[in-house]
Amino acid sequence: MRGLLTTLTGLAFLALATPAFSQAATKIGVHGDWGTYSYQGNGGKVCYVLTVPTAKQPNSLDHGDIFFFVSQKPGQNVSFEPQFIASYDFQTNSKVQVQVGDRSFSMFTRGKSAWMENPAEEPQLVAAMRAGADMKVAAKSGRGNDTSYTFSLKGITAALSSIQTCK
Repeated sequence: MRGLLTTLTGLAFLALATPAFSQAATKIGVHGDWGTYSYQGNGGKVCYVLTVPTAKQPNSLDHGDIFFFVSQKPGQNVSFEPQFIASYDFQTNSKVQVQVGDRSFSMFTRGKSAWMENPAEEPQLVAAMRAGADMKVAAKSGRGNDTSYTFSLKGITAALSSIQTCK
């Protein structure tokens, strides 16, 4: 239940803070710690899964709202695109490091968002997420603070399956 309430709070935040998600999103469902949503965008229907961290480090910082998404955008030929969103700007030209089990992935940053540095690795990250128990994400804020987050992967497989046929 905590995951659901946090996810819904996160979606409300996104509707206000992120133009891409300002359209009216429809909740599809909840799978473990992941919520599933869709909205009608300019390029057609967009479906996505969303979660928030179970842990934020260092404890001394106000991290604000932190999210990890995986989007399906059939009208734009985008399938399972991972994205990390913070409430703060990342350090310019910094990288976000994602670790699932023994696999590591690098994301480039722009403003408050990060995407896979090598888009060809997106399916590998998604596969690792499906097989893993948790995911660790490390970033550097625009103020130079090293931050890290742990995300539960409980429910990610069911959540992704629920948006597989997004049309």
